[in-house]
Amino acid sequence: MTETTNDIRVRFAPSPTGNLHIGGARTAVYNWAFAKRNGGKFILRIEDTDPERSTPQNTAQIIRSLKWLGLSWDEGPEVGGDYGPYLQTERFSTYGEALESLKAKDAVYPCFCTTDELAQRRDAAMAAKNYSGYDRKCRHLSKEEASARINNGEAHTWRLKIPLDRGDVEFDDLVFGNTTFPITQMDDFILVRSDGSPTYNYVVCLDDALMKISHVIRGDDHLSNTPKQILVYEALGMPVPRFAHLSMILGPDGKRLSKRHGATSVEAYKEQGFFPGALLNYLSLLGWSLDGETTIFDAEVLCDNFSLDRVSKNSAVFDEKKLEWVNASYIKEMGAPDFIDALLPYLREYGFIRNGSVMYDSDMQLVSGAKANDTDIENDVDKNRKWYEDIYPLIAERAKTIDEAAKMTAYLFSGSDVYLDEASINKCLKVEGAKHILERVTEVLSSSELNWNTTCIEDELRKLPDEMGIKPKVVFQAVRVAICGNTVSPPLFESIELLGAINTIARLLKATVIAS
Repeated sequence: MTETTNDIRVRFAPSPTGNLHIGGARTAVYNWAFAKRNGGKFILRIEDTDPERSTPQNTAQIIRSLKWLGLSWDEGPEVGGDYGPYLQTERFSTYGEALESLKAKDAVYPCFCTTDELAQRRDAAMAAKNYSGYDRKCRHLSKEEASARINNGEAHTWRLKIPLDRGDVEFDDLVFGNTTFPITQMDDFILVRSDGSPTYNYVVCLDDALMKISHVIRGDDHLSNTPKQILVYEALGMPVPRFAHLSMILGPDGKRLSKRHGATSVEAYKEQGFFPGALLNYLSLLGWSLDGETTIFDAEVLCDNFSLDRVSKNSAVFDEKKLEWVNASYIKEMGAPDFIDALLPYLREYGFIRNGSVMYDSDMQLVSGAKANDTDIENDVDKNRKWYEDIYPLIAERAKTIDEAAKMTAYLFSGSDVYLDEASINKCLKVEGAKHILERVTEVLSSSELNWNTTCIEDELRKLPDEMGIKPKVVFQAVRVAICGNTVSPPLFESIELLGAINTIARLLKATVIAS
């Protein structure tokens, strides 16, 4: 649905207790796209009230991940705004003031029941098959007795006094539709703990109300919190926002997405070489569709078309293979210049440079040679831009991520030597006739009359199988292993051109020594 008001304000309010995971990132994307679609404001608020797990490092990581995805916020950390502060730990005075207001309205009451007492009464109620929620024992204390016990220093919490004559809690969820929670199942729940710390269902309402949040778009794990929060809004005398709950994201096995399904944080996918646009594209499809057919689109298309009425009630399945396909589609379409810009951080990470000496094995463990330094790599890319961009056609149809592209082309950066995969040696070099093949290929490629380009190299080498009476597969597998180190490298003739005559001949000679 497209809203007609300019007062739309949505928020993403992560808790900085760990990395920004896929579920949280999707929530952020949907809030951001909804705000953009409707000309509203997207607010970032950090709910950092867990003293043991909330850290500045996690907050920085969340901000870094959101920026990498391309999500900008109109208010929040590093931006400011009229309704700050935007870190919950800086808002405690607000919560205290609101509690005093609730006391004055007789909307809350102190509860002196200990944890053990509550557990005993709950167990007894369950054994009798009665309602096992809080029995409102302290609600009936006189104000004089309650004040006296507080003045004597007795530990107590503050509970919301739910109106006993109120009807069921109903709201129109923008994804799930009309939703009802029986008031008879609602406890007088705690707003402030005995140590003075506020509970989530209290502070989130106050923060949202004071920040004038119009729509709360969040995961459906919060659906059961919604009736409690509506009661808090009512007690505070503040407007209730519209709610939209997003179904959870499952792994391919149908269970809730977790680390056992692979990487689940935004930064983990960044490190693996996924593009921010591709991840944002895929995240947007986890419960929403553009038109039921289109899969690849950019952030602008998302923001121009996003609506909550196209968000599914059904759980989405996170399929890393589908994400890889989306990312690969971006690689296919990006072109050589953008590819090299994206590849450069990986060239620096692995120390890759044209005519370098760094050699890795098939598991990308450093075998020999020295990594080139960042400055030399950057200067070489600038001076020999075409050579680097010519790598792109070799992997454009093959690589799923940029990191994979870098690993696929590692053999191009080890100069006159290359790591030879043991299985490939045994299959293609330690066989009868391999030595003769390599000697003949070396002779052809050493000719001073050969123009060193892909077309001429291929034309000359294609003549050899018939000339030698050997199947083309046998000839070219031996050459491929000698040049690239294994049997599954990118296109052979293009690789030979990029390596140049000196490096190519050196590799052929070394492989000839090994061959039978």
